[in-house]
Amino acid sequence: MNQILITNKVNILENADNFYYKNKNYNYTKIFKIIFITSIIFIILGTMFFIYSTFSRNKKANISNSLFNTFSISNLYSSSDSYGSMKISTDEMDNNFYVIGSIKIDKIDIYYPIVSNINDELLKISPCKFYGPNPNEVGNLCIAAHNYDDDRFFSKIKKLKVNDEIYIYDISGNLVKYNVYKVFETFYNDTTCTDQNTNGKKEVTLVTCNNSNGNRIIVKAREI
Repeated sequence: MNQILITNKVNILENADNFYYKNKNYNYTKIFKIIFITSIIFIILGTMFFIYSTFSRNKKANISNSLFNTFSISNLYSSSDSYGSMKISTDEMDNNFYVIGSIKIDKIDIYYPIVSNINDELLKISPCKFYGPNPNEVGNLCIAAHNYDDDRFFSKIKKLKVNDEIYIYDISGNLVKYNVYKVFETFYNDTTCTDQNTNGKKEVTLVTCNNSNGNRIIVKAREI
């Protein structure tokens, strides 16, 4: 009788152990499936966000190209020096803004229109004037543009060296050449680069972000 009781007891314990391990394995499998599915969802969402961001950036770049083409054609055929005061509006934006000139830097292969205002949306389209006079006027024209860590906008201005040339066209198509005399990095809240004391000279200051540390990359040039 005792042997039967002991045997039954052992069987019950073994069954309990088997149930515990099976249930434990089931829980681990369930948790793994949840983690796996969640990871897949995040990967899909991340991929979709990347594709959307790339599409949006390219779309903005296309707007910049359209602005530049419009600016060039208007320069070619306009008989009025004041045509550049015409307001421009795009379907993608509620902003009205002006093309006030263009910037060309052969060394880093950029050629963009310069727009009159600055805000988050305009910065996605083209370099923007944020302080100083209009292109090729006496003073320090400060131009800001995004750094996308690729070939667009001001992503490569950190490669410029002293004596490199920057070409600025005004709204009448007149060209002024500027020589780089200083390239440096500063804190985001340092505004000394916007100083307008140029001793009666024409100067240009280019500003973009250093995405690795949040500082600003500054390129300063003066008329040759």
